[in-house]
Amino acid sequence: MGLELVIFIAAILFGIFLYWRESNGNGLYRFLNKVVNSKELQMNADNPKGFVFKQAFLPRLIFVVSLVLIAALIVEFLTPVSVFGSYNGISAFSSFAVGTLIGTYVANFVIKSSKVIEEKSDSIEDVVYDTIEKGKDFIEDLKSKDEQEVIEETKEIPKVEQKSARERLKDKGLM
Repeated sequence: MGLELVIFIAAILFGIFLYWRESNGNGLYRFLNKVVNSKELQMNADNPKGFVFKQAFLPRLIFVVSLVLIAALIVEFLTPVSVFGSYNGISAFSSFAVGTLIGTYVANFVIKSSKVIEEKSDSIEDVVYDTIEKGKDFIEDLKSKDEQEVIEETKEIPKVEQKSARERLKDKGLM
């Protein structure tokens, strides 16, 4: 189970790398498109679509499983490791395929969210700045209200001459 988890995490990182690499350029996909399709069916020069970049689920799944299958066949025939000979090999194969697919979607989310953050960064800065200014104004209003209340309280309480304690006791007849 431990090795399978490591393979799964490595596959997620591979999927992120694969998606990021295709988002920067799709030369291999464009070349394959030129070889396979006629002039009328070839993709436009400004189309950024790749094997996994801006692809629907099924074509992405087919590409990832095909890529992992080819890699597993190469490992099967060039090394003494038997990928398809046991449950562990098949489990590692499927774990790598699913992890790569998940990694492509994680990378898609990160790239889209970074673009949204870049677009909205100016408006976010303005919102934060306005909030800070409103907070400062609110604090200033509170301070000025407190100062006005203190001034009003000191004005309202006039000091009345009161009798001393001795005079009060004499009035009560205790002295």
